[in-house]
Amino acid sequence: MSPRPRHVVILVENLPVPFDRRPWQIAQSLHASGRKVSVICPKMYEYTAARERLSGIDICRYPSREGSSPLGWILEYLNAIFWMTWHCWRIHLRSPIDAIHACNPPDLLFLVALPLRMFCGVKFLFDHHDLNPEVYVAKFGRKDLVYRALCLFEKWTYRLATVALTTNESFRRIAVARSKARASRIFVVRNAPKPGRLTSGPPVPELREGFAHVVGYIGVMNKQDGLDLLLEAARRVVHEHGRSDVLFALIGDGPELPALRAMATRMSLEANVRFLGRIADGQRISDWLNTASVCVCPDPRNEMNDHSTMTKIVEYMALGRPTVAFDLAESIHSAGDSAAWATNNDPSRMARLIVELLDDEPRRNEMGARARARYDSLLSWPRQ
Repeated sequence: MSPRPRHVVILVENLPVPFDRRPWQIAQSLHASGRKVSVICPKMYEYTAARERLSGIDICRYPSREGSSPLGWILEYLNAIFWMTWHCWRIHLRSPIDAIHACNPPDLLFLVALPLRMFCGVKFLFDHHDLNPEVYVAKFGRKDLVYRALCLFEKWTYRLATVALTTNESFRRIAVARSKARASRIFVVRNAPKPGRLTSGPPVPELREGFAHVVGYIGVMNKQDGLDLLLEAARRVVHEHGRSDVLFALIGDGPELPALRAMATRMSLEANVRFLGRIADGQRISDWLNTASVCVCPDPRNEMNDHSTMTKIVEYMALGRPTVAFDLAESIHSAGDSAAWATNNDPSRMARLIVELLDDEPRRNEMGARARARYDSLLSWPRQ
């Protein structure tokens, strides 16, 4: 009789799976290596089935409750912890769990794993996606009692973890310094698109809508993501540099989208900006980004972003697209000289770099080739 396969349960609180690409790719890699994999995540977007089996992976989804205030976030996290705990014990009683792989945010999912670790010997792996104390500072601009509590939750999570994954070396250094985690138990696994999801190809002329150039963006539209700076850069490109031949195509969704639409209207950018919403189809995303002459990453430099790996930059590199971005430490580590770097969170500098690249096709081609070569050699998912 062959031994049963090891059973890993992956916890994801802020997005559904398979929409959240990193945990889904990890789940697929674990399944391909012979593990039994279950995922617990919220019902969101079109992913509303309570239970589903995709590619041999069992997915359990619970009723989500999205918070937009301190009280709302507390209720959201209590809701998630309740449902994740219930599903974990239900799964464990039917098919014993060997390891729990918890993806933050929040840094409270150790509470789900704690009783299983204490009483059943289940291993706990922490997958550190976001620096939550830095996210709080970026949103509210203060280091108060809440900030200190977030640091404590992060520390407790690392203390319970058998091993931890971080998305880059900056996260790893912070974990060792702030949470006193053992460096030997922390491994860097960078974010990268799954091979085949995004595909390089020729531009799709009809997507240009008659414009000479497309500037592409993909990402979540939260307050801290810098879309206001991007729209200011777009205003300068169109109205100050006189480039009415440029279309800004913005892929993504988020709580700031209504405010961004209103901002674009106030700036008289309706003709030159398209809010395309969330696109799930990888080929459709590829078509838009392949059509873009330049791609942009407007995340501003701050304590959070400077340490974060911007997945959008890696996706642009996978498609061989030249990028304009602000000079974040981890972004520079990812893209190197395959991107043009604007300083001081200055949208006028970003606008100038965009225009310079639009007017220099040979340079765009050189940067795109360097981006793809760097991605293939350092950042692709098989390299992780």
